Amino acid sequence: MSQPLLSSERPSSEQSDENAAAEDALLTGERRGEPRDRGKYGWPFWREVGLFVWAMIATATVVIIGVLYEHQASKGSGPNSCGTPLPGGKRNLIFMVSDGMGPTSLSLTRSFRQIELGLPLDNVLVLDRYHIGTSRTRSTSSFVTDSAAGATAFSCGLKTYNSAIAMLPDHTPCGTILEAAKAAGYMTGLVVTTRITDATPACFAAHVNTRGEEDRIAEQEVGDYPLGRVVDLILGGGRCHFLPNSTDGSCREDGKDVIALAKKNGFNYISDREGFDRLQLGRAATLPLLGLFAETDIPYEVDRRYLESTFPSLDEMARTALRALTEATQDSDKGFFLMIEGSRIDHAGHGNDPVAQVHEVLAYDKAFSSVLKFLEDSKLDGVVVSTSDHETGGLATARRKSDLWELHQTYPEYLWFPEVLANASHSSENLAVRLNSYLSSSSSSTKDKKQFINETLLRKDFGVVDVTDNEIQLLLDHPEISVYIFADIISRRAQVGWTTHGHSAADVNIYGSVGTEALRGSHENTDIGEFMRDYLELDLGSITKKLKERGTQFDTVTADGETVSWMGRLPEHGGRELDKLDTYHGDFRRHKH
Repeated sequence: MSQPLLSSERPSSEQSDENAAAEDALLTGERRGEPRDRGKYGWPFWREVGLFVWAMIATATVVIIGVLYEHQASKGSGPNSCGTPLPGGKRNLIFMVSDGMGPTSLSLTRSFRQIELGLPLDNVLVLDRYHIGTSRTRSTSSFVTDSAAGATAFSCGLKTYNSAIAMLPDHTPCGTILEAAKAAGYMTGLVVTTRITDATPACFAAHVNTRGEEDRIAEQEVGDYPLGRVVDLILGGGRCHFLPNSTDGSCREDGKDVIALAKKNGFNYISDREGFDRLQLGRAATLPLLGLFAETDIPYEVDRRYLESTFPSLDEMARTALRALTEATQDSDKGFFLMIEGSRIDHAGHGNDPVAQVHEVLAYDKAFSSVLKFLEDSKLDGVVVSTSDHETGGLATARRKSDLWELHQTYPEYLWFPEVLANASHSSENLAVRLNSYLSSSSSSTKDKKQFINETLLRKDFGVVDVTDNEIQLLLDHPEISVYIFADIISRRAQVGWTTHGHSAADVNIYGSVGTEALRGSHENTDIGEFMRDYLELDLGSITKKLKERGTQFDTVTADGETVSWMGRLPEHGGRELDKLDTYHGDFRRHKH
């Protein structure tokens, strides 16, 4: 009968002693038959000590390996301003700006897309899946920033006053991410759908006291300023600021030929779709490259899609820039910095045009998706950070109230109708241009004019079938503001609300790829600039120093003997201090509504 496992009669201890003695003999070389003095402690004791020491050594080894691995991961880079380890070696940074796009723009566009394409509610935008935080946008001079102060926060990592292009409140220049990247050996690029001389792109490659100096900005962007040429690739609109005022299509105040200046500084210049197509989406591009595809702004995407043979899209320009910069840095130990702006989301907000708005956001989302694919396919480290400089329009996906009486007499309905926007095939801007052209060139009767507005513009191109006589008459009486009237007509029917034709102080979203975890949560807009500076390991201070030291060499003297700074004239600000927030002065009527 077998003994129970724990039976005290089982001779296990005797067997164990015998085994231990055998193991002792093997280790010491002693013969088993010879008695020996084992001392105070036997083999079982020392075996346990050995196992304990082995475990301690193994644990210490694992800890040391972990520390060494973490050190290697951040070797040569250190943590960024938020404490996140940075990659070592060659890397790329793509910064995307959705100018004027607030959180409601995403909601508006997401619902529009789902209704238009018959998608389920969980089929969201690409941007939605990369939302990591929010940005606070105030400038030094106002709680409501403009694009210049907002972009300076990104490019310099510093707050400044509204209208400043990479300038500080004391009217001194601040070195930018792009300028420092170029000095460090990176290639650089700017891609926009508005004028390349507009505030956002200007803040990365120019320095002027007020954003209205677009002629001066054009000169600086092609290298006529203290640092020389710092941009390797420029794609967008704004050709009129590069042409001498003696040329058709120019909007310059002087006769400078900035295209000729760009060519002198090495730029290859293209100005139309044919030239763009020859680039083969970047495969055949030669840098430096200046591509200006519109006199002013490239048309809204909702209109541009009918003009494919004339204007490239934001996505096409973005992919071209990515490929061209990749090819150009193939043999370099540095990558590139590229700023891509969905510029006209802001314009749609200013115009309170929800049709233009949703198509601009969709175009931006497509470009963002292409950037993500580029990073996924690339063998190099790289990140994309996307955010807005501010929100525009005070957009609300809710019923629009026209006056105080209506606000108090009726309770709002919890509705908005995306399908109304889906019926429109053009922007309010497009309709307004065509209306003014028709009225100025036609001798038609009032009846024919009304029919043109009703049948061609509103029914056919705007999808509005219930226009009122008062709305048609308003368009006839005030064609000069018809862009706002058209926008109002469709906004009311879609139950889309707007609170302003300007900017708002709303926080805006931050989107980012893997590697941008430091931007999770709520941040000042300057934190984004600091993140980019640290990611590329740039020295902006040395750039600022060079700008100050060399700047006076680029000052000019007028015919009257007046010295004009290379940064342009000082802004008129009514005696306000630009480093302090404006306050209420007791007269609401002086403010623009």
